[in-house]
Amino acid sequence: MESEDRSNDIELAKKNLQLILNSNSYHLAHEDLELLNSDEMRGVRMLLEISKPEQILEQEKILSTIIVFGGANILDSLSAKKKLEKANQILKKFPDSSKQKRKKDRLEKLFSMAHYYDSAREFSKIVSRESQIKECRSHVIITGGGPGIMEAANRGAFDADCKSIGLNISIPNEQHPNPFITPGLCFKFNYFALRKIHFVMRSIAAVFFPGGFGTLDELFELLTLRQTGMKNDIPIILFGREYWSKAIDFQLLADSGLIEDEQLNLFQYADTALEAWKIIKQGASI
Repeated sequence: MESEDRSNDIELAKKNLQLILNSNSYHLAHEDLELLNSDEMRGVRMLLEISKPEQILEQEKILSTIIVFGGANILDSLSAKKKLEKANQILKKFPDSSKQKRKKDRLEKLFSMAHYYDSAREFSKIVSRESQIKECRSHVIITGGGPGIMEAANRGAFDADCKSIGLNISIPNEQHPNPFITPGLCFKFNYFALRKIHFVMRSIAAVFFPGGFGTLDELFELLTLRQTGMKNDIPIILFGREYWSKAIDFQLLADSGLIEDEQLNLFQYADTALEAWKIIKQGASI
């Protein structure tokens, strides 16, 4: 009887040991995903998002960056044309659909803006070829890593056989990185604020192509940093005077006394890739 009890105890102990080894409490803290994803560890996750990209960029000896922002919906002319043609075909089937008419009108506007994709690609190619000499580690193009203008900018560096960086973001409507980012220099973030830090940290200039809320958010973030002196004097270029003069009435802000007149000099306009690059060369330490 005693030996049978002992046998049962041994079996129970073995099962218990397995439970111990499989329990979260026994995992090394940095291997415990449940712990790392808990609310209490948010600060740790934020530190990791600061440290990981910084460590890799240091290892890759990335000395400086040029930010390119712009709309994810602005496509190359061929892709934009295909979307518009498809919308026209659907509209022929449903000519009374106000929704399809609206979609067609919007796609016509986006098709007319496809030249911005080409300009972003050309700008990035020029910058990369002229400044990323030898190991391509200075004035590296950095984007949000997604489609549209971001893709165009990464693509220009890709055309020049030079490095470019993508700072992707984890959002409910999942955004995938475009295929032109340098492998090993594409990062995925959970926190917008920490992503912004890495945008600005090494930047010597920023070029803003037409875009929506995300582009506007980044623009006003950088303008505020410049206005308050939290960021050094770097060229901020609004690419496409016609778009930006309609999208934001900066003069109204100055006339209303909400910003100083001299703060209108925090940014400049450009309409060609060469013009934007010339402004950067004149205003940055290159």
